[in-house]
Amino acid sequence: MHELGLARSILEIAEAYARREGARAIREIGLRVGALSGVEKEALEFAFEAAKQGTLAQQARLAVQWVPLVAYCEACKKEFEVASPFGIALCPVCKKPTATLEQGLELGVDYLEVE
Repeated sequence: MHELGLARSILEIAEAYARREGARAIREIGLRVGALSGVEKEALEFAFEAAKQGTLAQQARLAVQWVPLVAYCEACKKEFEVASPFGIALCPVCKKPTATLEQGLELGVDYLEVE
């Protein structure tokens, strides 16, 4: 399960920042997670709950913004949401395949709430 390693990395990033800012605790960690990031929601939540014990984020809430996969069609000059879980982007207007993904690959810490 790579979500455990991911949860640990998120906590390391959050703790390093919180300590540098002199925080006593982390209350919330906000993430942006793209549809094609390969992250399983329930596994990440479970891993985060286990990994946060004994850290500054021990009482923290994980707030995840799930980012849909969006592609851009060069032919139509339009953005569209991709429904395929495999990232196969066919323009709904002209039906041409596109390789230009605008969003959906994100995976990172967006914000921290500390005290």
